[in-house]
Amino acid sequence: MAQMMAAARLVEPGKVVCEQAPVFEPEQGQVVVKNLMAAICGSDLHQVFFDSFLPQNLPAEPGWPGHEGLGEVVESRFDGLQPGDKVLTVPGAGFQRCFADYQTLPGFWCLPLPDYDGAAEDLLMAQQFGTTIYALRRGNMDFVGKTVAVLGQGSAGQFFSWQAKHLGAANVVVADLSAARLAQSATFGADIAVRGDDSGMAVREAVMDSSNGRGADIVIEAVGRRETIQHAIDIAAPRADVVFFGLPDSGEPVPFSYSAFFMKQLQMYAVVGAQAEKDLSSFHKALDWIARREIDVSAMVSHRLSLEEISKALALAHERDEDALKVALRW
Repeated sequence: MAQMMAAARLVEPGKVVCEQAPVFEPEQGQVVVKNLMAAICGSDLHQVFFDSFLPQNLPAEPGWPGHEGLGEVVESRFDGLQPGDKVLTVPGAGFQRCFADYQTLPGFWCLPLPDYDGAAEDLLMAQQFGTTIYALRRGNMDFVGKTVAVLGQGSAGQFFSWQAKHLGAANVVVADLSAARLAQSATFGADIAVRGDDSGMAVREAVMDSSNGRGADIVIEAVGRRETIQHAIDIAAPRADVVFFGLPDSGEPVPFSYSAFFMKQLQMYAVVGAQAEKDLSSFHKALDWIARREIDVSAMVSHRLSLEEISKALALAHERDEDALKVALRW
């Protein structure tokens, strides 16, 4: 389907423009999806604004680095998907190009949408939700009766909070810099929400108060800043589990207290790349939970802009405007 499309393109660090580009021709096993909506992920912001994650060659590929998309198949060279099928797209590295009219990607990264009588935008949230489900499944942790701390209340942090409560946590303490995100956090399971700072004292006090001075049994770091990485270790209880989900904001080494890690006997792991999951079952579970209304994501998106406003959309998400929660693009 040789034709042109409108596509966002990173032309220099922090500068994204909307321009015309050719649609990528599908190879065997791939499909072309006409995008209906997309959402901006925190990892997109790292790759657009932070030097350590910029592509080697600029301008970047058209539509990059968008990977949270929902649309309609218009051409298929993949068994199991036909033109007209509505799908959630969850592309991995090399195919993250949904900030465009069309995206071409392997068919196995396209999940048919379930029956759902709500807004299609709700189902779009399953991409981010699925990555957090994948992250916690890897740790195989017991949440029942535990104190859980979640650092960061972007969409990923709020999904982590919901899962912690859904899995039986007694206390969920969350921290963020955004008043708007903190105000919404109770909707997703937070019992205590505190405004974060570089010292980490506010969240430390809240965690200690809610755990009788022991610390958090499970800590989830969903920011990626060196300050919150150190805070995660500081507020963890002895023999706690610590999950690092936030993409690093720098390629530089991050110092942390090895003594605290060692003496507390912490179990820590980092997780990335949910798209490599063989059966994508975490994304399927996310779609199922949303479609069956076990989780209400209807208030997750705060801003909806057009593709032509991609620069404004990225800035809104990056600057953590007091009113910005999840920022989406709609066609």
